[in-house]
Amino acid sequence: MKYILLVFLGACSYGILSTIVKLAYGQGYSPAEVIGGQMFFGLVLTWIPALFFLRTKPGKKQLLLLISVGLAIGSTGILYYNALRFIPASIAIVLLFQFTWMGVLAEAIMTKRMPDKPTLLSLVLLLFGTLLAGGIFETDGIAQFHIAGVLLGLLSAVSYTMFLLFSGKAAIGVNPWVRSASMSTGSFLLAGLVYTPVFLWNGALLDGLFPYVFLLAFFGIFIPTVFFNFGVPHTGPGMAAILGAAELPMAVFSSFIILGETVSALQVTGVVVILLGMILPEWLRQRHKRLKSSPS
Repeated sequence: MKYILLVFLGACSYGILSTIVKLAYGQGYSPAEVIGGQMFFGLVLTWIPALFFLRTKPGKKQLLLLISVGLAIGSTGILYYNALRFIPASIAIVLLFQFTWMGVLAEAIMTKRMPDKPTLLSLVLLLFGTLLAGGIFETDGIAQFHIAGVLLGLLSAVSYTMFLLFSGKAAIGVNPWVRSASMSTGSFLLAGLVYTPVFLWNGALLDGLFPYVFLLAFFGIFIPTVFFNFGVPHTGPGMAAILGAAELPMAVFSSFIILGETVSALQVTGVVVILLGMILPEWLRQRHKRLKSSPS
C-alpha cells in the first residue's frame, strides 16, 4: 500500500505544475527560461541526497540507461509545454492523459497478458472522467484543435508512458536516490540541447524567476522522480499509469485555489469519476481476495 501511495503522491505533485507554469508565463518569462530553470534545479535537488549513496553508483551501461529514462521526463515537459502554445489547456491535458491506456497496453504487450476486468473498467472511468474534468465538452469542439498541438500533446503522452514503463525497470539494483539523480541528468541534458540556458546569465533568476523554477523543479522533478523510483518497481507500470491520473484532479484543484479559475459542475463530476477509477480496481481486487479467503 505504501508504494501505491508514493506513486499517487508523485502524480499529485505533477498536477501542481500547470498552475506554476501559468504564473511564470504571466510574469513574462519564456519557455526557455522556465523549462531550462526547472531542469537545472531539478538536477541540483536530486544530486544533493544522491551524493550520500554513491557507494552504489551505477556502472556505465546502467548510467546511460538511467539518463535515457531521464530524457523521457524532460521530453514530456518540453512537448506538453509547447502543445499549450497551439491548443487550450483543457484539450492538452486530455491528450497528455492518454498515457493511462498507453501504459496499461504497454504492460500487457510486455507481459503478454490481458489486463483484468477491474483494470479495464478503471480505464473506461479514467478516460471518461478526463474528458469531463478537462472541460472538453465545454469547448468549441473541433475549432479548438490544431494539428501541431494535437501531435505534441499525444507525443507527450507517449513520452510519459515511456517514463512510467522504464522507471520501474531500469537499473533497479541501484539506490533509488542515485537512480533519480541520474535520470534528472538526462532531463537537464535534453533541455540544454533544445533551449539555450539563457537563465544562467540573463539575470532572470535574480529578477524573480527563481521561485517559479525552484518550485517546478521540486514538484516536477524531485518529488515525482524519487517517489516513482521507489514505488513503480512494486506497483508495475500499468497500475502506475492508473494512479498517474491523480495529476488532473490536482491540476483542477490547484488552478481553482491558487489562480481562482472557475470550475464547472462537469469538471467536478469528472474529478470524482477519475478518483473512482483509481480506487475501484484495487477495491475490487481486495474484495475478491476476501471472498476467496472467507469460508463458504
